[in-house]
Amino acid sequence: MASRVQEEDFDVGAEIGALTRGRTEIGGVAVFIGVVRDFIEDGTEKAPAEIRGMTLEHYPGMTEKMLSRIEEEANSRWPLLGSLIVHRVGRLDPGDNIVLVVCAAAHREDALQACSFLIDWLKTKAPFWKSEQTAQGEKWVKAKESDDALAARWEEG
Repeated sequence: MASRVQEEDFDVGAEIGALTRGRTEIGGVAVFIGVVRDFIEDGTEKAPAEIRGMTLEHYPGMTEKMLSRIEEEANSRWPLLGSLIVHRVGRLDPGDNIVLVVCAAAHREDALQACSFLIDWLKTKAPFWKSEQTAQGEKWVKAKESDDALAARWEEG
């Protein structure tokens, strides 16, 4: 298990290689890469707003602990042979990488399920705050009900 928060970009290939190199017991690797879009869809008929940039803030110490807890939860639910979360903070431009989630397992379904779980829980449980800069100014991004619904499917009980 490995998770980290950083300002600098990450090399997707190098990160996956470091996690899987020489690991012949791995049969499936699932990867998600979140990237900054250049538009906001607000559900109206109007043209989408153009994003000129994004700033991600976090609570140092608390964020890393939460990422580790989320990753530990995935590893307790699926027989993962490796996992990785890299989440960026600071000022980002359209096209920049935001987050990398990698899950490796003996079988593809475990890797795919765990990766989906990690993405959903990161989106709703990790303490990150995001603002988007547009021609109309800066706007803090609010939580979406659709993200909460996706995360809820993983709640036990």
